Formats: sequence, structure tokens, C-alpha cells
Amino acid sequence: MQSTRIKPRRYGALTAKHLGRVLEPRGVSGSTRLDMLAVAQVLPFRTNSYIVEELIDWSRVPDDPIFQLTFPQPGMLAPEDLERVRELLRGQASDEAVHRAARKLQRGMNPHPAGQMELNVPEWRGRKLPGMQHKYRETVLFFPSQGQTCHAYCTYCFRWAQFVGIDELKFASKEAESLSGYVGDHPEVSSVLFTGGDPLVMNASKLAHYIDPLLAHEHLISIRIGSKAPAYWPHRFVTDPDSEELLRLFEKVTRAGKHLALMAHYSHPREMETPVAQAALRRIRDTGAVVRCQAPLVKHVNDSAKTWAEMWRLEVRLGVVPYYMFVERDTGPKAYFEVPLASALKIFHGAIQQTSGLARTVRGPSMSATPGKVRLVGEATIGEERVFVLEFLQARDPDWVGRPFFARYDPNATWLDQLVPALGAKRFFFEEALDAIKQGDRAPAWASAGGSLRRPAVFGHVEWE
Repeated sequence: MQSTRIKPRRYGALTAKHLGRVLEPRGVSGSTRLDMLAVAQVLPFRTNSYIVEELIDWSRVPDDPIFQLTFPQPGMLAPEDLERVRELLRGQASDEAVHRAARKLQRGMNPHPAGQMELNVPEWRGRKLPGMQHKYRETVLFFPSQGQTCHAYCTYCFRWAQFVGIDELKFASKEAESLSGYVGDHPEVSSVLFTGGDPLVMNASKLAHYIDPLLAHEHLISIRIGSKAPAYWPHRFVTDPDSEELLRLFEKVTRAGKHLALMAHYSHPREMETPVAQAALRRIRDTGAVVRCQAPLVKHVNDSAKTWAEMWRLEVRLGVVPYYMFVERDTGPKAYFEVPLASALKIFHGAIQQTSGLARTVRGPSMSATPGKVRLVGEATIGEERVFVLEFLQARDPDWVGRPFFARYDPNATWLDQLVPALGAKRFFFEEALDAIKQGDRAPAWASAGGSLRRPAVFGHVEWE
């Protein structure tokens, strides 16, 4: 393998105030720059020098996929909304006037889809835990307050509301004690997912503050960290000042007998092609952690079978696991990025057919919707009716998982709530129970679970001669 010396980079965020400095020397017109600045008042924009200098092919702008992925695009706002913000900027309106217009648009963009605020926040010892979500029986999500930003923001981000400065739209918690206490009181929880934002913007000692108490819980099998750092700032694992400390923390988790999964968000193969990106993956894997790769299917970035097949093959080559293809969520600038479900299915099948069995660990297209993670399995004709075949990969009620159901084929539908039951059914099989959950008439399936689960012997790290 060719050896390449990685030069350290000092991280520095590039935000809306830097747009002109980045774009003007690279030939982006003044009118387009104003459009992009207008979008950046409403939807979060943040990038860095690594992306600008090493990932974007500026000769292909605006069509370059990484440019589409990381820089605000005029089509992300409706034309009338874009023009309203443009006029405010052109007329040098006050910051307050611009913010007021932006807030109005943000609140109309479904900032927290899938019942995250209403249905997912758990209670512990008589109080709500607003920085946590417990939607699926085995898995708790935790949003550490120091990890609620990213090294760069994806333009399609479904958690964009975390980054626009509206406190009531933000999930975050500083309470490591509550996290550990809640997990300790819930033996059905086998996995904790640290998410955000990006938990790996935190320094290693802060991350350890949350992780260390969890290692004592025998029933906890895995710790997951959702991160875009391997793609947007791979120096985090290679040359950052505390990169060694971070990797030792990863080792500590795996030596304690826990499965550490880094849930890496790769949206395009270009993000894995640089020497530093590949060095980061080698170093992460050397700790015993497993890297699992996931991304949504988004127009303008990766909406082709060729791109996904290339990405999955590269992931296998680099020793990481293709995990999920998501459907772009129904939030934020969805109209610009969404792909019809019928097209998503064709792209997924077209891509998976080009890979070996090692890449077919990937699941999708999957919608993270209110009732659960719904996979679009395929299409079929039953009798004389053309239908979509669907199933739950995860669900609010574990009994729903794996049970196939059918929706009328719709070439234009982009999300679960646009589908209609097929074969004469008036409702999907889960809807009555879901209504009861929404109304508070039915507790989660695990709420009354007691006792403990069987705990097989795990020896952690074993030394040998």
C-alpha cells in the first residue's frame, strides 16, 4: 500500500460571512452569490478549508456533487421566499428584519419530523429528558449539548433545526448522569446512539465524560456514534491535537466488551477518496471499532445507481460496512433534494445488482417516519393491482418489524404519508395502534417491561502469550 504523509490542518469554520471570500475568486457570479447568501439566512451553512480545497471540483460547479452537498443552493427555497430574503439583503435591511423573515420560513419547514418532540422524549424518575429520544425499544438516542454542531453542514440535513439558533427547536443535554441512570433502569436498552449535530466535534475528554459511565452497564451491548467527521474532517482521527486520545477512548470501549460502531455519513464516494480520509478509516478500525456507512438518497448529489454502486464497492474495499440508504426526510429544503420512491427503488436495485454479497449488507430505501423505519422492498402486481411492498426495519411496536404490507403504486409519492393502502384496505395495519400512541392511550411496548435480560459472559480484552 502506498504510504502518504498527512499534513496537519488547523480546523476553521467557513460560514455565511465567508461566502464571498470563497466564491468570488472561483468565478461564481455576484447574482448567484446573493442567492446563496439569502438561502444561508434561512438554512444553516458551515464548511471548512478541507472541503473547499480537496473535495470540491470547482471546474464542475454548480453541478459538482460535493458543492451541492455543502453550499447553499438557490433552489433550496421557494422562488417567492428566495426573492423576499434577497430584497431584504439588497436593501440592507437590519439584521433583526432578516432574522424575523428567516424565522417565519424556518417554522414552516417541518423542523422536527416523525414525532421527535411529541413522541420520542422519555421520562426518568418523574421528569422529561429533553436531550434524549427513546423511539425503539432497544435503542436510546442522546444529544450531548457540546456536540450540537458539525465540521460542516449538509445542505439536505434533516436536523437543520439544531443549528439555526431557535432554542425550542433544539435537542441537547449536558446530563451524563441522567443518561447512565436511564440506561441502568432500562434493561431492554442494548444500544446507545450519540448523535446531534456531530458528537465528534467535542474533544475526547468531554466525549469520555458521557461514555465512561455507560461501560458499567452489563446489558448494554453497543455504543454508536453518528458522525460526518470521517468525511468532512478526517483529520479528527489523524492529526488533530487530541486524535490519539480519541482513538484510545474508542479502544477503551471495545476492550470493555462493548461493540463500538461509528455510524459514518458518506453521501458520495469522493468523500472516501483522499489519503487523509482513508488514513482516518484505518486508524478507527485499528481500535476495534466497526464503521457502518449510511446516507440519504438526494437529488443533485447521489441520485444514480452508478454513484451508489461505486460508493458501496469502495466502502467494502476500505473495510467498512454499507448499512443504510435513506429516503430524504420530509423537512427543510425537501422539494429541492427529494426523489420519488419509485425512482429510489430503481436506483437502489440498480446499484445493489452491481455489487458482491459483501456490499449487500446495505438496507434501503428506508424512511425514518413516525411509526418507524419503513423499508421499500419492491413493487409487485397482486391480482390486477400494482403495489409497493413495504416492511418495518424498526418500529415503535417491535411486533410490527418484518411484517410486509402493501401500498398502491404511486410514481410521484416521496414519503410514507403520501401512500394509500392497497388491496382494498382502508388503513395500514399499524395505524390504529399508532393513533393510540399519539393520543397517549397506549404506552410504548417496553414501558412495563420488568426484570432483566439474560447476560452472556463477555470477557472484553484478553491478553495472550
